Amino acid sequence: MEPEWIKAGEEPRSRRFDDELSEQIAWLMDSSIRIGPISIGLDGLIGLIPGVGDVLTNIVSAMIVVRAMQHGVHKSAILRMLFNLGIDTAVGSVPVAGDLFDFAYKANTKNIQIYREALSGQRKPLRDWLFVALVIAFLAAMIVLPILGLIYLAQLIFSSLR
Repeated sequence: MEPEWIKAGEEPRSRRFDDELSEQIAWLMDSSIRIGPISIGLDGLIGLIPGVGDVLTNIVSAMIVVRAMQHGVHKSAILRMLFNLGIDTAVGSVPVAGDLFDFAYKANTKNIQIYREALSGQRKPLRDWLFVALVIAFLAAMIVLPILGLIYLAQLIFSSLR
């Protein structure tokens, strides 16, 4: 199926998911190698390459997000997919622990699920927008709370010097 470009503000129609390329990318990156009861993908293996591994895997993983955009998946679902890639990149870039995380966290599989649900009409945009709002509020708190703590600490120090 050729991607259907959706114009800004236009709602995608509810339709069947049939993006074989994205399915194959997710499988290859997240679960193509079976080791007993566990399956790993190239994401974890390529991520072991210092410096460039996580960048390379995220370039490949971004193809799923781009194809979802081409097929008209709503913006809130796209943001949710980008959040999954962001978690994969941020945590995956931590030496040793991030490499282990890369093997366990299946961002591409999660993104295919979001993509599939959004296309079929099962995924409600409001749910994703609430998630995006929660993430923004959390990030704002991570910025504002330390600043408020520093202001409070400075006030305590200056009041004890008087």
